[in-house]
Amino acid sequence: MFGYSWYLDIACDNWDVLMFDDYTAVMPIPWRKKFGFSYVYLPFWILQLGVYSTQKNVAINPFEVELKKRFRFVEFYFNEGNFSYQKNVTHTIRAVQKLVIKDSYKDLFSNYRKDRKKDLHKATGHKLVRKWNDSAINILSLYKKNVGTRLPEIKEKDYNNLEKIITVCIQKKKAEILSIYSKENQLLASGLFLKHKKEITILVSSTDFNERKKGANTFLIDSAIQKYQTKYKTFNFGGSSINSIANYFKSFNAKTSFYNYLKVNNLPWYIKLFKK
Repeated sequence: MFGYSWYLDIACDNWDVLMFDDYTAVMPIPWRKKFGFSYVYLPFWILQLGVYSTQKNVAINPFEVELKKRFRFVEFYFNEGNFSYQKNVTHTIRAVQKLVIKDSYKDLFSNYRKDRKKDLHKATGHKLVRKWNDSAINILSLYKKNVGTRLPEIKEKDYNNLEKIITVCIQKKKAEILSIYSKENQLLASGLFLKHKKEITILVSSTDFNERKKGANTFLIDSAIQKYQTKYKTFNFGGSSINSIANYFKSFNAKTSFYNYLKVNNLPWYIKLFKK
């Protein structure tokens, strides 16, 4: 979904596209300008981009070469379909966790790790309540108060973009919000789930950090898996290369896939001091 023009229009300050052979393959490029230099950056709320093609096994190297010609500073996420283990000094491997959900929910649940099953038992004991189609304001507020305090680089403009993404995705029936409340109607966890083809992706989610012992986050994810299991094939956790977060996702029996992160810095030395 991140490669759709309407999504890029919301998430990016500016974007262009490299095109090959009359749109046989394309690569969207988010960019900004600073100190007189245009540069490629990583917009918040876009998890992967890269090359999209109507053909399989399209070489991404020509796109990368052209990118380096046009921009002296580049930070860019390719997608899993572009992934290569080939060594490249400008590439770093990033991880994403995914769960195949074509099996019955009973079978999926049986493969959860013990601590996830324990969390769900806690959630039942606390009588947590699911609320689908909750307000975008609620998930934004919860995210800001919890995850956002650890990510000061997310600015108010970025949150405004996220609110627009939520609104438009819901209007287009491309996303749903699920929130988890206590029996006292306190918001404990919330997540935005993107729906694209046969894959569900968690774009953003958060729990109330002061109430994590009630199992709300596990209850949130498990509830989404239950709902989407009959119509979708893959549940994408959004991915993380941080071991603790990745291990949590893998405790649902998710498997790890990989994609490439490209970074190039050919700026003059006096600019590099400000743009590392």
